[in-house]
Amino acid sequence: MLVLGPVGFAAPWMLLGLLALPILWFLLRAVPPAPLRRRFPGVALLLGLTDEEVETDRTPWWLLVLRMLAIAALILAFAGPVLNPRTERGGTGPLVVLLDASWASAHDWSLRMGRVSEALDEAAADDRTVAIVAATDLPTGGLEFRAPNEWRPRLAGFAPQPFAPDMEATFAALSEMDVAFDSLWLSDGLEREGREAILDLLTQKGSVTVFENQRPIFALGPATVSATGVNVPVLRRDGAGTDRVSVVARGPDPAGVERILARLDVDFAAGETQTSAAFDLPPELRNRVTRFEVDGHRSAAAVRLTDDSLKRREVGLVTVRESREGLELLSQLHYIRTALSDKADVISGGLEDLIAANPDVIVLADIARLSGGETADLLDWMNEGGLLLRFAGPRLAASDVSREDEDPLMPVRLRAGGRTIGGAMSWGEPKTLRPFAETSPFYGLDVPDDVSVSAQVMAQPDPDLAARVIATLADGTPLVTRKSVGAGQVVLFHVTANAEWSTLPLSGLFVSMLDRLSAATGGVALDETDLAGQALQPISILDGFGALRDARNRAPVEGDVFATAVASAQTPAGLYQSTQASLALNVVTPETRLEAASWPAGTVVVGVSEATEQSLKPSLLLAALALLAADLFASLLLSGRLLGPRAAASLLALVLAMPAPDAQAQDTDEAFALAATEEVALAYVMTGDETVDRLSRAGLFGVSQVLTQRTSVEPAEPVGVNLETDDLGFFPLLYWPVTVDQPLPSAEAYTRLNAYLRTGGTILFDTRDGDVARFGAATPTGNKLQSLASALDIPPLEPIPADHVLTRTFYLLQDFPGRYTGGDLWVEAAPADAQGVEGMPFRNLNDNVTPVIIGGNDWAAAWAMDETGRPLRPLARGFGGERQREIAYRFGVNLVMYILTGNYKSDQVHVPALLDRLGQ
Repeated sequence: MLVLGPVGFAAPWMLLGLLALPILWFLLRAVPPAPLRRRFPGVALLLGLTDEEVETDRTPWWLLVLRMLAIAALILAFAGPVLNPRTERGGTGPLVVLLDASWASAHDWSLRMGRVSEALDEAAADDRTVAIVAATDLPTGGLEFRAPNEWRPRLAGFAPQPFAPDMEATFAALSEMDVAFDSLWLSDGLEREGREAILDLLTQKGSVTVFENQRPIFALGPATVSATGVNVPVLRRDGAGTDRVSVVARGPDPAGVERILARLDVDFAAGETQTSAAFDLPPELRNRVTRFEVDGHRSAAAVRLTDDSLKRREVGLVTVRESREGLELLSQLHYIRTALSDKADVISGGLEDLIAANPDVIVLADIARLSGGETADLLDWMNEGGLLLRFAGPRLAASDVSREDEDPLMPVRLRAGGRTIGGAMSWGEPKTLRPFAETSPFYGLDVPDDVSVSAQVMAQPDPDLAARVIATLADGTPLVTRKSVGAGQVVLFHVTANAEWSTLPLSGLFVSMLDRLSAATGGVALDETDLAGQALQPISILDGFGALRDARNRAPVEGDVFATAVASAQTPAGLYQSTQASLALNVVTPETRLEAASWPAGTVVVGVSEATEQSLKPSLLLAALALLAADLFASLLLSGRLLGPRAAASLLALVLAMPAPDAQAQDTDEAFALAATEEVALAYVMTGDETVDRLSRAGLFGVSQVLTQRTSVEPAEPVGVNLETDDLGFFPLLYWPVTVDQPLPSAEAYTRLNAYLRTGGTILFDTRDGDVARFGAATPTGNKLQSLASALDIPPLEPIPADHVLTRTFYLLQDFPGRYTGGDLWVEAAPADAQGVEGMPFRNLNDNVTPVIIGGNDWAAAWAMDETGRPLRPLARGFGGERQREIAYRFGVNLVMYILTGNYKSDQVHVPALLDRLGQ
């Protein structure tokens, strides 16, 4: 290829034709020949006459230029011009494609996969083998070179991960390869330790090309609670220019539906790499936030999961009238308020008002008796998850509360009188605390030596006392007891909340104990000491794109490991549950900085800013055609043929040749009917959602391709139908994806739909929700399906039985997966008198085909493929995903064959073959 500046020519020898343009110039100047001049007196008799046709004695110069340009355009077009020709980077040896595949690659993942696909095309053209490796998901058996075509089906299995690449392990894996190879490194654009060592290793093996996108990368740092709301740090990689992003807070509304609770636009100044989004959120709204995210940026770091540490607790201190309240009670509330004020919103008031405010904790300090109504209200509040925290004192010790029978608002029965130094049940000296047991919520807290107890209320030695004790004195006497009440609990400190009975309220241990107790009600950040000895169960984890996935089947993580963990393959970012609270592990830590990757001089770095290769041949051919048309017009104008009767007749003929609008509409309808009836065509309902409609078409296209390859059915291109205008009778199968926003059909459309169902048509309703609620109920698309189907004439349905013909029409199937697996498939119920016959593997059913099939496994996503046969949507990883897609294709084949042939496979002639395949 000859490259001249930004333009290259695939056939540069054609440019030699430009040398002939001067010759053509002189030839065109000579036609027509110049007339001979002769003097003739009789010419005077011709004066005043005009010729019907006029010819110039010489071709105008501007017309010659026009013709030269047209010829030049044709010559350049056939020379194969290419704008921004790609520099050849081909080779002859193996090629390694290295993907960082971290969360920073998620925002342009499809672009990166497109570049990998291009690399496979180039390798296939050069007959090279390829090894593709993701630094976040290294293969266990080492790197393996394969033919490019073997990698194409595996591309869908690569995905960005919610953690940084393991550079050390990647270096070790590449070091084990003892052959020379070239490398294409798709970098995530962030500076990471160990990157230089890998680059040096790859350079020693062969040439290295780095692909990197300069698009800004955004991330959210640790959220902190302020006096007015929540501050969320916003980080970006590129600090060159100004920028603006929107940060949103998501969480459930009062009805439990997740939505955006708040939105805040933040601006980056030139050169600034970090700013902050300061949300002004009241406690009620802040406690509902489940995550913050950068709107429009898909990555795990652009999402900040919240946990109980963000929820600032609300603690209610019960006060009474001064006539019922002693100075000791006021003093106790003062100690409690001081201990909790830094980490909780402390409110005070009457018990009735506090219960109405629904705080996380209600504190009763030396309040012995409550009315029956107050007791009932407190029990209801605790059953919903509230924590009742009680402290002893002179009033409780002198009362008979929970003496004979256990009070419902007390964790244990109490002895009368209490225990003091010098009393009936005296101590010789104040008692210290015993270290907390592993089963105690206080486990791991250090017990100061100067904390001692001089008086307390004593617990009765009941059989269940040991299970309710969570703190004891050195001699084993219960100090703190606890009992579960519904979803909540009641806790009793057997000492006062002031320094009258012990020195505990004067120590930092008192604050830590209160924090631990209220951890389950929200707002407590647990450190390594708090988590020691615990096992945290993953609840949901983030994928590389920032979407939450269920993780309850993953193994628990040890508490001491979690306390110092960063997001990795062993401890992925997500939500974890401890015995005390829900904890979030996020991608970004307080030490995270988004620094752009720096590459040594001489490294070939390309990106999306690289100009795209574009052929100029079509444009030049169009230009030549336009110039020739202009030449024709100018020639006719100069000869006078654009005026007069001939021109009028030509114009009239052109007008008559134009088809009438009605004829066009009629032709369009006929073309639609012919396209639908010439060959078998599968159809889908156009929902108005372009993304869903494109996926539906790609899914039916994929099934059609599989049918063509494996059966005698060769469907035509899938057809999208408009229920309001199109005739449905041409299509045996109508795939109807259910979306929440699609409008209900009109009465006329429902009339056509019912006629379609009654005359042999079949509709496959797909709620695309995995049928998580069984038959689509209680999901948005399930509710929408009920609305859509309410006016349809649908027979009684049942989950597909094991002997239904659909399970054996072409393949023997027992499940029907799509993008989801396990959902029920509903078909027309079998007749009540359909009975099995001995020796037959299935019942003798009628010959009708079910008019309606309902499920939610999102089959179009599993079937979808592009024009080259590559799947468009990933399923599960590895062999499991390939197997799931294969079974989905088999279901599609069975479905179409069942609709076209009915209960053909119920005929007894097939029984021997089916029994043989079933192993019976």
